[in-house]
Amino acid sequence: MAARAWQRMLSGRRLDLLHPSPLDIEIEDIAHGLARVARWNGQTTGDHPYSVAEHSMLVELILRRLKPKAGPAERLAALLHDAPEYVIGDMISPFKAAIGLDYKAFEQKLTSAVHIRFGLPAELPPAQEKLIKRADRLSAWFEATQLAGFSETDAAKYFPRPKFDGASAIALKPQSTKAVQRAFLAKFRQLYLQIRA
Repeated sequence: MAARAWQRMLSGRRLDLLHPSPLDIEIEDIAHGLARVARWNGQTTGDHPYSVAEHSMLVELILRRLKPKAGPAERLAALLHDAPEYVIGDMISPFKAAIGLDYKAFEQKLTSAVHIRFGLPAELPPAQEKLIKRADRLSAWFEATQLAGFSETDAAKYFPRPKFDGASAIALKPQSTKAVQRAFLAKFRQLYLQIRA
């Protein structure tokens, strides 16, 4: 019997993980999955796990602070930067590095399918990728120091210290799965409607 390489989603879609089709991707599935995937392997403080959906909204917020005139497509790309994790989970960076390039290629196929589904380029321009990566790295500082038990001294060894307008106002408090899922969908719809207008 051949091994199954697809994931059944609650929407009823079957996403082929080896050859993902944009037609099998639904934002409700992404929001549902990301709201239930814990960052930091669940090693965060609070009554609720800090989810990839919350992280994704933080990255979009930081990108806005870094580039106040960012358009809705740039912001949507930031919001969806970890979208593949709705089916493959959140692997910590050291584990991704240990797995190597095959994992990156696998993740990129899913990212490209998500982008195409929502009207973004399959591959983002290098400058946009760099800005999203910067926002992603800065988000790790907030998460590490506010939720994952890092002192600022320890965090500074691994993550850049945020030095942008409004950084001191960012306070993280993990929310319930349902609240996060609703907030993620609302942010997606706001940006997607702006792109389609």
